[in-house]
Amino acid sequence: MSIPNSKIVFGKALTDDLFSEIAKEKSIEIFQGGLDQRGNQNKNNSTQLRKFYDELVMWTDKVHSIGKIDLGQKSRDVRETRYKDSAPFIKMMNAKVAYAKGRNHVDNSFEAMFSHCIKSISDAETLKHAKLFMEAFMGFYKAQEK
Repeated sequence: MSIPNSKIVFGKALTDDLFSEIAKEKSIEIFQGGLDQRGNQNKNNSTQLRKFYDELVMWTDKVHSIGKIDLGQKSRDVRETRYKDSAPFIKMMNAKVAYAKGRNHVDNSFEAMFSHCIKSISDAETLKHAKLFMEAFMGFYKAQEK
């Protein structure tokens, strides 16, 4: 059963199953899509997918790291300013996943899902949600390898 990428929605309308069932079903779909006819993983290796997750974590940390002092409303403003400064580089991850697809490191399903996630990022909050979704996805994905 394939879950459409349109079910992956960030922002105020988070569904209860985004980080559980949806992430799990997408991990199964993408894991199986990377198997060759003999059942060997020839695309979508977890180390390759982990590179995309790690970069998303790095951008999330850059945007959300305020320091030890919580400035209340000012901290939100700082995060949004940092997001706006980082947005072109975050969106560039679409080009990186397309390149990996062109090199046969990832398949169409992963490229489509990851690109959908990156395109869905519109502010600091949705960046954090995308990172959390990919974190859940990677956890379920790693479990598929067993």
